[in-house]
Amino acid sequence: MSATFVYDGDCAFCTACARFVERRVPTAARIVPWQRADLAALGLTREQCLEAVQYAAPGRPVLAGPDAIAALLRSSHAGWRPVGGALALPGLGALSWPVYRWIARHRHQLPGGTAACAVPPP
Repeated sequence: MSATFVYDGDCAFCTACARFVERRVPTAARIVPWQRADLAALGLTREQCLEAVQYAAPGRPVLAGPDAIAALLRSSHAGWRPVGGALALPGLGALSWPVYRWIARHRHQLPGGTAACAVPPP
């Protein structure tokens, strides 16, 4: 069983990003919306998936948000590996969560986003 990258299939921005990954990031990971994933089998909850993208790999801890994106990029069979590695560096890694949260809060305003993409504030 390969790794699985889980995103919000109800969000047009997230879906556009997932389509980009499927076209441009060669990886063995499955890319699936959480609404169609077997969350229990992946060790995920609905709440985790509402909070951030998830990367579930057999025998490894589940990663969320920018850590999940970094793991997905590191799993690539092409030039995306260094980008994923860079996201895990201490300096850049410290900035990745605030940037990820900003994007998540504003995803309805980003290219491809719709009102349905808006996430209620915590």
